[in-house]
Amino acid sequence: MDPDAEYLLPPAAHEAVAELEIKRSRFISHIARVQSEDEARQFVTRIRQRYPDARHHCSAYYYNVEGANPVERSSDDGEPSGTAGKPILDVLTGSGLEDIACVVVRYFGGIKLGTGGLVRAYSDATTEALRQVVPVRRSLRMLATMHFRHTDAGRYEADLRARGYVVTDVAYGADVALTVAIKPSEEEALGAYVQALTKGAVAPEFDSTMWVELPA
Repeated sequence: MDPDAEYLLPPAAHEAVAELEIKRSRFISHIARVQSEDEARQFVTRIRQRYPDARHHCSAYYYNVEGANPVERSSDDGEPSGTAGKPILDVLTGSGLEDIACVVVRYFGGIKLGTGGLVRAYSDATTEALRQVVPVRRSLRMLATMHFRHTDAGRYEADLRARGYVVTDVAYGADVALTVAIKPSEEEALGAYVQALTKGAVAPEFDSTMWVELPA
């Protein structure tokens, strides 16, 4: 994985919903974040239970697996092969978002749309729901902790913030432990900056990496 990996995804705990009517058929699309097979299946089941009388509940999802290729799945749920799940998946993978699932519910209106019409309908329904998604950015960061004297901590914290470092924690004890989140590639630059800032008195302690979510 890229040491400075980051990507866009739907916000947590939010569902985007859109509805289209095409030749009397209703297409209701739901999009949400999923980050595992279980989450994806639960989302599909939840939408299916919400619309138990619908003719079709077509779906697709695409999510990251750290250290492996992304997982992608799709289902036509009774529509002709390749006319529903694959078009939904194509829109999702082309959106620039990851960790994403979409279920498009269809209430049949009595008029057949044909193969091309179905592909367009499911693509359009997915696209309409995507317009309701306000993405966030998931970024791989490293935590770096520095210990300052109480008399110096405020000034050094202000210097770090002014330089653009994201301060995630300030803990007061015998000294002040200040933690910042940095991209892994910034480790050397932060170390040099803090050494210069404190005239060699303080060196950052680098912990393991973690994913953080930031505004897109």
